[in-house]
Amino acid sequence: MSGDLPEPASLYGYTPTTSVCFTFIVLFAVSAIIHGCEAVAFRLWWFLPLACLAALAEVFGWLGRLWSSFAPASLTPYTIQICATVIAPTPLIASNFMILGMLIRHLGEQFSRLSPKLYSIIFTSSDVVALLIQAYGGATASSAVSKGEDPERGGHIMLIGIAIQMVAITFYVILATEFFVQFYTRRPVRLRSYLSVDPSKKQIHRKMQWMIFGLGFSTVCLFIRTVYRTIELVNGFTGRIIRTQVYFNVLDGAMVVLASYTLNLLHPGYLLADVIEEERKAKSVGKDGLPLVRVESYEDSFLGSKRSSMHT
Repeated sequence: MSGDLPEPASLYGYTPTTSVCFTFIVLFAVSAIIHGCEAVAFRLWWFLPLACLAALAEVFGWLGRLWSSFAPASLTPYTIQICATVIAPTPLIASNFMILGMLIRHLGEQFSRLSPKLYSIIFTSSDVVALLIQAYGGATASSAVSKGEDPERGGHIMLIGIAIQMVAITFYVILATEFFVQFYTRRPVRLRSYLSVDPSKKQIHRKMQWMIFGLGFSTVCLFIRTVYRTIELVNGFTGRIIRTQVYFNVLDGAMVVLASYTLNLLHPGYLLADVIEEERKAKSVGKDGLPLVRVESYEDSFLGSKRSSMHT
């Protein structure tokens, strides 16, 4: 019976499905093109080395898997896919960090536990460290496979990078949730944060609500993918999880596709156009050396309003 025939020799424990690989290549290529066009159209150049690069890296990873669908025992495509698909979502996660920073600067830094600058430093640094560790682990595992050795050491190194990424996303979600809760309840967590506008005038309009929804959905997809990768590597290179194709297709490929297209459709270039314009004007004022308007702290503004109400 055909069901009793042995599986062809494969580094994966299965042969990647050609049609699935081709589908993901097309999906990620289209997303990368859209990200590139949006970055140019809205002059958000930092999207090119982040979201756009992430989609392009996924294309290379799935090209490796497509190649493997014809040569499942070949080391080169296996090495390409294991490195590319592990590190590709990292720049996409960084895009979410950057967008949250924009929202915090616009809505009020006093409602955030960390300043946007600290967000950038802490979370971008953790992202870079996680990426480097995962890349080194992937290279180590691939090298071991090429020598006929156990790739588990490389897998353990990759696991450290994935774990760092998962911890970073977890803290990002906690801090972002706290920020929006404090904003809606108008309870600042940093008393000496200075503002150019009365915080009571800041509102979350409909487009911004869609951007926040997009951030949340994208983050959930990337977190699911990170949890899957963590369990996969804990289970090992010979474990059932890494050798089951449908898990990878759904919990890695599909999750990253959803996250990438979410930022294509719910893009800050048009959903946060007013925020971006405000930041550009602020940079232009500072660059031209024009006089800056005196700003009040949140508590100064609050005390001032109290005094005026007492006089009336």
